[in-house]
Amino acid sequence: MRHPCMTCGACCAHYRVSMHWMETDAAGGVVPHALTEAFGPHQAVMRGTWEAQPRCIALDADIGRHSRCSIHPVRPQPCRDVQASWEHGAASPQCDKARSAHGLPVLTTADWARSISVVLVEAIDVPEPPPAAAPMAVASLQA
Repeated sequence: MRHPCMTCGACCAHYRVSMHWMETDAAGGVVPHALTEAFGPHQAVMRGTWEAQPRCIALDADIGRHSRCSIHPVRPQPCRDVQASWEHGAASPQCDKARSAHGLPVLTTADWARSISVVLVEAIDVPEPPPAAAPMAVASLQA
């Protein structure tokens, strides 16, 4: 198991993602404007998140199996603010609510322990490089 968010995506398919319009690249921010729509005089929302069944347009996921944000490095601040339960030592009501809405169990400290164990095992189980070739003997030429 890797980072639990990589097999989830529930928050991206549960909440409206609204932000100040200045976060969009059209206004000097970094969030792709083409993936947003106007929401009031000073706000924008990620497309798809204002629907009855929200699902962010930037979400590439099969909820509960694999998940990735197609704009992760430039995602809006509300997305950056959502924390996975127990990632930083405390439960996250937002995470728990989204996971429950999609029929997923809430995260526990045991999920994080398994995640860390997998990463450590993968780091230790790196194949060793092949041994260096023995130096070739150079024949001396006698004149």
